[in-house]
Amino acid sequence: MNMFEEKKQKQDMIDKAMSGIKHLVAVGSGKGGVGKSTVAVNLAISLAKKGFKVGLADADIHGPSIPTLFNIENEEVMGKEIDGKMFIVPFEKYGIKLMSVGFFVDPSKALMWRGPMASNTLIQILSETLWGELDFLIMDMPPGTGDVQLTLASQFKVSGSVFVCTPQQLAVADVRRAVNMFTDKGINIPVLGLIENMAYFTPKELLDKKYYIFGKDGGKGLAEELGIELLAQIPISEDISQTNDSGNPISMDFSSLEAEAFMELADRINNKLNK
Repeated sequence: MNMFEEKKQKQDMIDKAMSGIKHLVAVGSGKGGVGKSTVAVNLAISLAKKGFKVGLADADIHGPSIPTLFNIENEEVMGKEIDGKMFIVPFEKYGIKLMSVGFFVDPSKALMWRGPMASNTLIQILSETLWGELDFLIMDMPPGTGDVQLTLASQFKVSGSVFVCTPQQLAVADVRRAVNMFTDKGINIPVLGLIENMAYFTPKELLDKKYYIFGKDGGKGLAEELGIELLAQIPISEDISQTNDSGNPISMDFSSLEAEAFMELADRINNKLNK
């Protein structure tokens, strides 16, 4: 088999695996530590709460968070043979189908993979998972603008992307580069909008107050500059941190301010993709 035939075979495998997925949504960021995985997880849960069939793919190859955020780090991955080929059975929790590179590596060891190895491993995991029929597959992307992002963007049919930043100017500058990569004419993936995480703090006893701990409206200003929509301003809270650690994401709480923000985000993304 020559290189062209091998490339076509790989692309056919990807297309077949994704054939039952209506919308593939990439969640990216310019840098780590801005809460990208938290946003991806709570967006997926919010969409599932609205009755959609949802999957969540952890494509953050060097820092997979999904096993921890769903408290399923020690679960064993199961396979299923179909027509002589083994496929991966995704985990299911909170009504969401889950798969992560984190299920295949030792969580105590650093993932020191070069670009091509990381990209090929990730493609194999995603294309060999039995996703079935889904309305949305949320893909938690690695931060930045490296090989993995370019591979995923070029080989998967992404319906749209959203980018997460915090109000600080450093985070805003980094996400500007990430947005520009996706809108480059060689990639040309629709950018649905920007999500400003940790936008403000509201004490539980003072629900009419907002304290801008990391600065005010950095994400709003960037969205205006880039001509994209500011989809959400997610507050920072101790509850988000605690629920992340316990494996019970904040969106499982129907009444919280944070859960309401994620539900509104889910509505906006659904409306954009299903006009």
